[in-house]
Amino acid sequence: MKTIIIAEAGVNHNGKVDLAKKLISKAANSGADFIKFQTYKTEDIVISKSALAFYQKKNLKKLKTQFQMLKKYELKYQDFKKLINFAKTKKIKFLSSPFDIKSIKFLNHLKLEYYKIPSGEINNFLYLKTIGSLKKKIILSTGMSTLREVKDAVKILVKYGTKKRDITILHCHSAYPSQPFDLNLKAIQTLKKKLKLNVGYSDHSDDIYAPIVAVSLGAKIIEKHLTLDKKMAGPDHRASITPLQFKKMVNLIKLTEIMLGSEKKVPTKNELINRKFVRKSLVAKIDIKKGEKFSVKNISIKRPGTGINPMKVEKYLKKKAKKNYFKDDFII
Repeated sequence: MKTIIIAEAGVNHNGKVDLAKKLISKAANSGADFIKFQTYKTEDIVISKSALAFYQKKNLKKLKTQFQMLKKYELKYQDFKKLINFAKTKKIKFLSSPFDIKSIKFLNHLKLEYYKIPSGEINNFLYLKTIGSLKKKIILSTGMSTLREVKDAVKILVKYGTKKRDITILHCHSAYPSQPFDLNLKAIQTLKKKLKLNVGYSDHSDDIYAPIVAVSLGAKIIEKHLTLDKKMAGPDHRASITPLQFKKMVNLIKLTEIMLGSEKKVPTKNELINRKFVRKSLVAKIDIKKGEKFSVKNISIKRPGTGINPMKVEKYLKKKAKKNYFKDDFII
């Protein structure tokens, strides 16, 4: 199964449709399968005086509340229709994470392939119930959550209509940027084992290496923030990567997939070519006369491996030579 790669534009468009289109173009050119945005109505997801998170304060000097921040970066519903049509021209699929029930219903009309549930909604019962009832494919991010919370969210989605096989869980660490010692990538294997579902990884580190490790651990979907410039004003630019980095990441993921191969342990065609040269065979250590008994004194094991398999040496030590052998002749 090819790794699905999602370029997370998020709010890195800074509330501007023209920047959003540039992100779509860059994502398509970088080899991403999907471009993803965020759909929300600010009034429906945060109270007016909700404080900024620490990383948001650090990246947004002039804004004082989450409400101000989210309002500044909010796209109108009609903007998403324009962006979907633009994405089609660039031959990249479109995704958006809804953050409220109105936005869930709006995105449902757009007939997107997946619903992407952000980490912050994993304990939002009414939200999960609404998405579950739509019976769509779901990608569920799990930042800030326990395994129990993930199981509960899956249970709600399934209870209200989603088929369990249509859910993919994304391991995630919700800090911006995330530090290497916090990533805990082995949790990918835990989620896969405990939930018996496809698992992926949503990365918030500021480089390209964690997604590559995640693929080697079994991640089937990779989500990574994309920015036009890490120095732009906004909450997520510093935890994002540039188009050039994104393209490099995609290429390395493809290379990782090739290197991972299959789960079968069998020699490759190239190994079979080399095997006869580097493996060994039973040969005469010294001249051996017909009727003489084989022993460790007159049989040796040497390259190439085109003669008798040396694993059969004990069988031959019980026999007598049926012909004369000169030194280094293959035993037959």
